[in-house]
Amino acid sequence: MTKSLDPQDLQHFRAISRQYSDTSILMHEAIARKAGLSGTDHKYLGLLMEKGETTAGELSRLTGLTTGAVTGLIDRLEKKKLVKRQFDKDDRRKVIIVPNTQNTMKLLEPLFAELQEKTTNLISSFSKSEIQIVEKYFLSAIQVMSDVTNHLNHE
Repeated sequence: MTKSLDPQDLQHFRAISRQYSDTSILMHEAIARKAGLSGTDHKYLGLLMEKGETTAGELSRLTGLTTGAVTGLIDRLEKKKLVKRQFDKDDRRKVIIVPNTQNTMKLLEPLFAELQEKTTNLISSFSKSEIQIVEKYFLSAIQVMSDVTNHLNHE
């Protein structure tokens, strides 16, 4: 069931959504700087942490980055001991990128402590049904953005 939104309400929601996105980028850039990383390296490190062990080729396909850009990313993260390269047991030509969870958490946890606390307080202020609505929005928005990303990466 599609509900009709007043154009002004839609415009207002889009403005708030853009502000949220921009504020998120600025916050992650500030956290990354404090950690000695670029904002993009910080976000790709998070992706690697979530994905776990992966090859450079898989990371390239996942992110849309060129293999050269992935090599540079891995070089920078490896220099900071946040990932390591490991040869595949069955095919030594294949290199597995292994995130160093312990070093990454040691670096980033203190920088995220205030955000975690404030986010927990914010979430706790919502009812269960409100949380379900917010969750529905985020999951749907993630799907929309993933679809657009996949389309753009495969044009």
